[in-house]
Amino acid sequence: MNLPRQGCAIFFGLMLTIIGASGQPVAEGPPVIRSVSGQFVITVAQEFSPLLHRPDLAADTNLVRLQPALLAVGAERFKVALWHELGMPADAAWRGKIFLTLRPARSVDDEVFITSAPFTETWNYRLELPDVLPCQRYARSLATVLLLEIANRHNPPGVGHSVEVPPWLAAGLAQQAVAEEGANVVLSAPASTVDGLAQSRMTNILARLDAMAGARHILLSCPPLTFEQLNWPEDDQMNGNDGGVYLASSQLFVHELLGLKDGAAKCRDLLARLPDCRNWQNAFLTAFAEDFSRPLDVEKWWAVRVIAFGMQNPGPGWATAPSRRRMSELLSVPVDFRSDSNALPVHADISLQTMLQNFEPAPRDAVVQTKLRDLQLAEFRLAPPFNALADGYRSALADFLGEGKTVSRAAPGGKAAVGLRRGAGILETIKKLDALDVRRRELEAQLDSLPRSLSSAPP
Repeated sequence: MNLPRQGCAIFFGLMLTIIGASGQPVAEGPPVIRSVSGQFVITVAQEFSPLLHRPDLAADTNLVRLQPALLAVGAERFKVALWHELGMPADAAWRGKIFLTLRPARSVDDEVFITSAPFTETWNYRLELPDVLPCQRYARSLATVLLLEIANRHNPPGVGHSVEVPPWLAAGLAQQAVAEEGANVVLSAPASTVDGLAQSRMTNILARLDAMAGARHILLSCPPLTFEQLNWPEDDQMNGNDGGVYLASSQLFVHELLGLKDGAAKCRDLLARLPDCRNWQNAFLTAFAEDFSRPLDVEKWWAVRVIAFGMQNPGPGWATAPSRRRMSELLSVPVDFRSDSNALPVHADISLQTMLQNFEPAPRDAVVQTKLRDLQLAEFRLAPPFNALADGYRSALADFLGEGKTVSRAAPGGKAAVGLRRGAGILETIKKLDALDVRRRELEAQLDSLPRSLSSAPP
């Protein structure tokens, strides 16, 4: 074939370029590791990670130092542990793939990102993790993406949107899985090499004897959060920066739910209902309809379970001075108010009496229910006679809610009488609280008149 001279030059130039290019090494992408089941696909950024190689962080057992091969094994083990909590067999089928991407951590507080993406007939997920992060955040993130995969299995991609998992469910199951399996499911990179063998420092906890031991230790000092508080956590709470109270409360809440009749099956039903419900609260009440008909029923059940949990191990008793401070905290209600619409909110503590007079019924009853629970928990640890005062306040609030009081009213048509619970009125309750406040001030005045060494001594 005849070509113009200029065309020949261009043709041979292109041929040389192609030949030269074929001899160059092909640029390699980031290494890819697949877990044994194929569900997890791990990639790692090809950048130097300064935190991963810091010796001081390597000795911190609260941090997880992630490496691709260990992550592939650890993710599979964590999945089996979480499935076990939900009553699912270890060899159960999965649908959506989970792509785990490791990036160099810039600080131990780096964020974790979870993305759900529709793909042909299923949903796939991307979990982007810093290669050094707190164990609690790692476990919660992995639990969240695993629960998303379960919930979206029958959610047609491209039709709807990915579901929202209850925050307490992911946090509680994550804490439970780590408490049950410990270092078997959280595999951290070796901290050092001794005689050619990689070694890591770890804290060995006999969790199988009592998986709630860690939560119990935290909740001895801080009462568990209410159901409403579990529903709307802040980032600091989810990351354990509140002293672990949210995570411990979530673990206890999930532990108690699983202890209900068919609790694990109901949790699976909750996940299965998420795609068809506007929010997870509706799915929860539907799945647990046998146990709860409304959120208030959940709150009451939870308050009873918290009391039972506290009675198992109330912890050491408080001395007189701490008991006095704790009573003051229990009998105040924190609020934020504005003097006008343009003013900044101002924090203040108001009395129970002021709260009863000014709050709307729903938030008022929620506060009373919480105070009732906290007073009963504290009663086991308060020094005499503060424990007797706590019992008096608790009794007054219980009467206000109508707990333990029943009156009869004839049913329509002359049928059998109907039992109704009627609580004490607001004015009657305020009168009782005022009388108790007088007793408390008299007690505090007596304590103030004593020498400091006696007033601060244990009873």
